[in-house]
Amino acid sequence: MKIEEVRRHVTTPLTAPAFAPVVPRFTDREYLNIVYRTDADALRAVVPEPLEVEEPLVRFEVMKMGDVSGYGPYTESGQAIEVSFDGERGEYLHAMYLDNFPATASGREVSAYPKTVGSPNLYVDNGVLVGTLDYGTLRVATATMGYKHHELDAHEAERQITVPTFMLKTIPGYDGAPRVQELVRTEITDVVVKEAYTGPARLQLFQHVLAPLADLPVLEVVSASHIRTDLTLAPVKPVFDYLKGARS
Repeated sequence: MKIEEVRRHVTTPLTAPAFAPVVPRFTDREYLNIVYRTDADALRAVVPEPLEVEEPLVRFEVMKMGDVSGYGPYTESGQAIEVSFDGERGEYLHAMYLDNFPATASGREVSAYPKTVGSPNLYVDNGVLVGTLDYGTLRVATATMGYKHHELDAHEAERQITVPTFMLKTIPGYDGAPRVQELVRTEITDVVVKEAYTGPARLQLFQHVLAPLADLPVLEVVSASHIRTDLTLAPVKPVFDYLKGARS
């Protein structure tokens, strides 16, 4: 394979890449979002500077991807922490768990999503929307929300899912020291809200050493939403370089 051909590839194996070289479009992405209040000290221990924590709020999410170009359907779950950066309010993606390897690999390699393996699920059970996350054979999170109890304004639903998102991208060099270490920013674009609801909700988190969601304990459920939408993820842009100690 010629050098010029190698340069056209974005991942390996060269003859069977780990993910498709596409900008994915998400069709019928279904969210279960539960925003909860947690311990402020626990948050500050995991949110990297220069991000700032103003209110100790975490959004637990389960997302069922109805169809994604390049990846197909899959389900994803994780925690997003309310933060601010240079006066702009947004969310810091703390951890994400997926049941689709191409989406996991591309999210980490091309962007900076903190993705790892897991077994999330989203379904309806006896009038309740249920979101679960298992790691291996063990349950680490169970969320429940009344199914379509109250309609949520479409503009409010869009606002909830389009706040700026911040992530940490770290790529080690061959000596083990960081070769790239950046805070990056992205956002959701081209949004079409198809359905949106709110209602009563509960969230249980269970202790697990490799999926430590419960290290950010649930002190109070603040709000919940159930949203179905089409959307696109914008490319990430670096906003702070840790190796240089400066904003990008």
